[in-house]
Amino acid sequence: MNIDVLTLFPAMFEGVFTSSILGKAREKGIVNLSTVNFRDFAGNKHNTVDDYPYGGGGGMVLKPDPIFAAVESLLDVPSSGSETVGEPVSTGAKPRVILMCPQGETFTQRKAEELSREEHLIFICGHYEGYDERIREHLVTDELSIGDYVLTGGELPAMVVIDSVVRLLPGVLGNEQSAVTDSFSTGLLEYPHYTRPVEFRGWTVPDVLISGHHANITEWRRLQSLYRTFKRRPELLENAELTDKEKRWLREKMAEEEGRQG
Repeated sequence: MNIDVLTLFPAMFEGVFTSSILGKAREKGIVNLSTVNFRDFAGNKHNTVDDYPYGGGGGMVLKPDPIFAAVESLLDVPSSGSETVGEPVSTGAKPRVILMCPQGETFTQRKAEELSREEHLIFICGHYEGYDERIREHLVTDELSIGDYVLTGGELPAMVVIDSVVRLLPGVLGNEQSAVTDSFSTGLLEYPHYTRPVEFRGWTVPDVLISGHHANITEWRRLQSLYRTFKRRPELLENAELTDKEKRWLREKMAEEEGRQG
């Protein structure tokens, strides 16, 4: 996979792209991560990338021409003026062009799984008041938000999305099963985890987990996942695929909970 990030602050990505899981994925050649400073494509003597909004109002708006030029440069050959962490690579595949924006679709694990199947992703990180609407209408394929709040720019949200996507690529995680059982991957929250020691300050590991009975362990984890979802994110259960046995078990837990509250 090739991932390019259009940003006015490429230095923000240096540590993220060279550390931990992302750094290892780059070293293995699984993903190429690059940053492009779209100020290099401003095309004016002051390298201006923003301007006052037509019609008046506060703040500045990102101009369309530098961003269009920067994206288009990635579709053929890398721009010689770009600042990069890694080298942009053209794959010939039509990329997904993702605008990080508070107005966008809320990012979810399902979206991460969808994006992980792409060959080329381009992220646009904005600043100031917003984007010229023609960027939304004629350039981007997706608008994404990581939550209902506003940040200074799109860099941090882009890092979140990239981390979430890259860890799903084959060969990135040491244990491929880890991504499959993560919270939200099954539509439910993940079950509780325990490790050594068996007893810590009087608190013990559930007997089933040290029983060696794999079928019982699998069932326990599934039911714990259901219960944790019910307790913390009950709205997720509306679309969950449950067996009749799981539905009965969950109804019993709900009844117990109502009894305690009543």
